[in-house]
Amino acid sequence: MQSPADEAPTQRLIDAIGRERGLSFIVYDGNLKGPKEACRDALYERRHAVLETSRPALFFIPGQHDWIDCASAQAGGFDPVERLDQLRQTLFSDANSMGQSPIALTRESEVSRFRPYRENVRWQAGDTVFVGLNVPSPNNHYLTAGGRNGEFEDRVIANAFWLEHAGEFAKRRDARAIVVFIQGDPDPERYERPERFAWLRFGHNPRRDGFLEFKRSLVKLAQIFPGPVLVIHTDDERASAGFVIDQPLRNDKGNLVTNLTRVALAPHDRLNQWIQIEADLGRKPPFRVTVRDVPRQMPMPTAQPPLLRDEPAASMPAVPSLGPASDLPPLIQTPGQPQPDFQHSTSAAHSSRSGRRRIRTRYVGSACTNGAVRAATHAGGYGGAGCFRHSRHPRHSRRARKLSAAWALTCRLRRLPRRLRRELRGRRRHARVHAGFRLRSQDARL
Repeated sequence: MQSPADEAPTQRLIDAIGRERGLSFIVYDGNLKGPKEACRDALYERRHAVLETSRPALFFIPGQHDWIDCASAQAGGFDPVERLDQLRQTLFSDANSMGQSPIALTRESEVSRFRPYRENVRWQAGDTVFVGLNVPSPNNHYLTAGGRNGEFEDRVIANAFWLEHAGEFAKRRDARAIVVFIQGDPDPERYERPERFAWLRFGHNPRRDGFLEFKRSLVKLAQIFPGPVLVIHTDDERASAGFVIDQPLRNDKGNLVTNLTRVALAPHDRLNQWIQIEADLGRKPPFRVTVRDVPRQMPMPTAQPPLLRDEPAASMPAVPSLGPASDLPPLIQTPGQPQPDFQHSTSAAHSSRSGRRRIRTRYVGSACTNGAVRAATHAGGYGGAGCFRHSRHPRHSRRARKLSAAWALTCRLRRLPRRLRRELRGRRRHARVHAGFRLRSQDARL
């Protein structure tokens, strides 16, 4: 879709595809919007609603115009990485595919190391494993500016991991084929062989191949998985037949990767044509590609699809209003006036303060067996407790209580030193000796 006028024809195209018998799912291969359309949230919501009208399951692969071209002035001058995060939170937020008959899928974000990459998906239909990756054109969003190319480098590592993981998954499930969907044209004919002494040359290539790591990951995938591997992407150069099927990828030794096939899609009329791919692993070649047209007598939809809105969040409860100031008890009592009864006061501040006081008292001091005082130290990163026996002297007993309360408050603020932790974890005999030593030292200071 390049403009708002393409929404109704695209909806008719999806409806025509959904009427085919024996169809498993639909893949929308990138570019949900045009390069000159503003990358606003309302536009994404409207196009998302168009994709949701599909009868079979529909999988969306992000493309160049969806987030990379958002940095141009015609598209609004947005940050491309921020727009990609917006797509991840809206179009890729569900654990299932789009459409009225969704299919359960696995997202790479389920791996803790690659939590942001929700657009990389994997699903299985029959004995074939399908993979969707975020590999857009042009040049896989490789930036030539100075500094670290952070978005490109991190996404290359995530894509390589997801392809290798898909190969291992297909081997465990005894799958017979793997199909990879991307939007960008990786130009597999241009496969640069790594040179050992390239650093000796002062000249450098002005255009760095941003798909180089992806093509090496495909070679590794073909080595891990011995079955046929099919890579499907859009073709930047329009083909005469509407698509291209070949095996152009080579490994580091210059040999052709025989079990990897590339299919480049290039329909002449993108609003009235679609590419149908049939997989029959019992024949050779196992994949058959045909160009299908939308029936001419099929009417154009008139009603716009409803926008997908989230349920409104529950409103916050109203803040309870306090009574007039004349009804509240005074903080400072006037001499000669009777003391008011605070037990029947309904002040919210007074009740909250008394509640905090009760909690603090219960936390600091609680009765321990055989006449000791326990100092709870759950907060502050330490979860133990220590018992200190009271001395017979009343002054020592009073100091022991103060010492235990001070230690409890200290544990809430910072981690205990090693010596104090040893004291708290020690036996009663050692704890009593150390407590008595501390009391004697404090008496000597006084």
